Amino acid sequence: MIAQNLKFLRKKSGKSQEDVANSLDIKRTTLSGYENGSAEPNSENLIRLCDYYSVSLDDLLRIDIAQKPHEEWGNNGKINVRELSGENLRVIATTVNSENLDNIELVPIQARAGYTSGYADPDYIRVLPTFQLPFLSSSKKYRTFPIVGDSMPPVAEGSWVTGEYLQNWNFIKDGHPYILVTKDEGIVFKTLYNQLEENGTYLLCSTNPAYEPYEIAVGNILEIWKFTHYISSEMPEPNLERNEISSTVLQWQRDVQRLKNTLKDKA
Repeated sequence: MIAQNLKFLRKKSGKSQEDVANSLDIKRTTLSGYENGSAEPNSENLIRLCDYYSVSLDDLLRIDIAQKPHEEWGNNGKINVRELSGENLRVIATTVNSENLDNIELVPIQARAGYTSGYADPDYIRVLPTFQLPFLSSSKKYRTFPIVGDSMPPVAEGSWVTGEYLQNWNFIKDGHPYILVTKDEGIVFKTLYNQLEENGTYLLCSTNPAYEPYEIAVGNILEIWKFTHYISSEMPEPNLERNEISSTVLQWQRDVQRLKNTLKDKA
């Protein structure tokens, strides 16, 4: 059962054995053995595979995942609807102040690389700097991340972006900015477009037209934070004409990417 489930999940995610093996830091031949039944994953790799494909250990071991009800897998098994809605529990580690109110944790530059492995670890989160912003809702969870690169103007490199934790990914709105914590790329700040029905991915676009859009599978996402505001020492330059051009180019890039997907599906 494990072998056929692993093969099914990989194919539905659109990944090659090389892609999955690299993401899990195992040999391709090891993964191939898991999928053809000549080898069985140890407990550590079982957990990593479950996390990677966003399935429970019980499902992986005991049922034929390909035969699960259609409504639990979305379009042709590409998407686990429970994962999008947050019904598969996402644990978020947090800290509170002396009044038992959630802090806003700030992820320093030096801690940025380790966030993908420590994001759910209370000990990791506990040592992050914290602060409060009284104009933000006390009923929502916020975190602040450093911005690297120039792909999202007017947010300049060196800025700090605060996001609201998004438990239910069905609330993502096309064309809005989000902070994504991903398994392969770490922390990224991009404008998102929903491609779940087409191929089980989100399209990530930059506001800087020099950067091409790219796709990311849902299974590669650990956390999503909705953009709330940013803090920067740089004053953005007003340039309406440039902003209009950037918006047009962004729309063009998105349309080209979707055309490529359509042609790929028909090939």
